[in-house]
Amino acid sequence: QVQLVESGGGLVQAGGSLRLSCQVSGILVRSRTMSWYRQAPEKQREMVASVTWSGTTDYADSVKDRVTISRDSDKNTISLEMNNLKTGATAVYYCKTFPLRGQGTQGPVSS
Repeated sequence: QVQLVESGGGLVQAGGSLRLSCQVSGILVRSRTMSWYRQAPEKQREMVASVTWSGTTDYADSVKDRVTISRDSDKNTISLEMNNLKTGATAVYYCKTFPLRGQGTQGPVSS
């Protein structure tokens, strides 16, 4: 059974940092394209970052230079490091690999 379980959201001051993690079981993150998406209230879901099986990364223009996606093949996890957070970053963040996704975690909430 494939599972993607996100964690790590919480209160953060504007300009602060936050790291989200996605624990994956049932598949190997190193063999898939893994992505982080987010959905803010009353907005469409958008891709934040992705990493392919070969390690190529891609980022949304709105977060480029402030976000880093990484993969730990030993732990079979995907992480999203977010820095210099802005109010617009508040959203539910989902870990995804087609056609699957996790339940989501509440991303940075301004304190």
